[in-house]
Amino acid sequence: MKKVLITATVQSHIAQFHKPLIDILHKHGYEVHVAARDNLGEKNGLKLDSPDKIYNIPFDRSPFSKKNIDAYKQLKKIIAENRYDIIHCNTPMGGVLTRLAARVVRKKGVKVFYTAHGFHFYKGAPIINWLLYYPVEKYLARHTDKIITITEEDYLMASRKLNTKIFRIHGVGVDPLRYFPVSEEDKEMMRQDRGYSQKYFIILCTGELNKNKNQSTVIKAVAEVIKTNFDVKLLLAGNGPMEKELKELVKELGIDKNVEFLGYRTDLDKYVKISDIVVSASFREGLGLNIIEAMLCGKPVVSSINRGHKELVKEGKTGFLLFTKDILGFADRILTLKKDADLAKKMGELGEKSVELYVFDNVKRELELIYNFK
Repeated sequence: MKKVLITATVQSHIAQFHKPLIDILHKHGYEVHVAARDNLGEKNGLKLDSPDKIYNIPFDRSPFSKKNIDAYKQLKKIIAENRYDIIHCNTPMGGVLTRLAARVVRKKGVKVFYTAHGFHFYKGAPIINWLLYYPVEKYLARHTDKIITITEEDYLMASRKLNTKIFRIHGVGVDPLRYFPVSEEDKEMMRQDRGYSQKYFIILCTGELNKNKNQSTVIKAVAEVIKTNFDVKLLLAGNGPMEKELKELVKELGIDKNVEFLGYRTDLDKYVKISDIVVSASFREGLGLNIIEAMLCGKPVVSSINRGHKELVKEGKTGFLLFTKDILGFADRILTLKKDADLAKKMGELGEKSVELYVFDNVKRELELIYNFK
């Protein structure tokens, strides 16, 4: 039987983002192996049960971690012991170590693919990113048969600067059977089921609680909104290293009753549907799965200006784009959408239409073309 190895730094990445890929590989008769660090215990019930075999490899996100030496050795052994037809790697460290470990077998005909979920070097990136990450990717591109990008900006840049075949797909795929608009009646019932009053204007912010996702700006903006004395509830979905610090910020601002930390959720679609708007203030974003999910549910978006958000959110049409640390700007746009229900509805409807290509079926078709299945 033909075999494919999919790698990433952590198993949650594959569980969250690569179901369409695993589905089409099984459909076309491939046995699918996965190699990544097992972090599923941190993800509140997230499961990775579709691969045929899973290897727990001690990848570390830091390029300076000694754990990556062991990861490289284990990965090289796995590749040598299995006769893979294709090796498909993801994430920065997963992509680097996998392509280094696969150099020998690639010379024997094994195809090596890399999905870039957002290059660390991009227009406007810090110069240190270009000095560190660009030379590495330029070198590794020579050991890669196909690089797959998920944004137009990355596709155009890679096509100019990297010497291999470059493709673009519309993200990693979102399930339209889970993410879709609901009526006001259904929204009200779903809120009641979760104990939320109809009086609240609910803002949802999703993402790992870390510095890049910049939830502190959202929290401070909501604190400004609360000064106008209307009922607002901020739901923060995710876990991560900044959780304690963010909870202390909420307490310091005196808005404990208006902010709820949901933790990592596997039922996020329910929270998107009961929200009024979705907000994201991240510094860097490959594409922003949370934004696509929100837009498929017909929600207007208030987001920071970055590569991934700019591709999805059209200023003044499907949402608002602001500078990352513009606390008052975020507060103002949240208030605008609270006060103007017609504008919010119109933005949501336009947003839903604009992300139709990001659903599972279309992404599967794009992947099948890249794998030469069609």
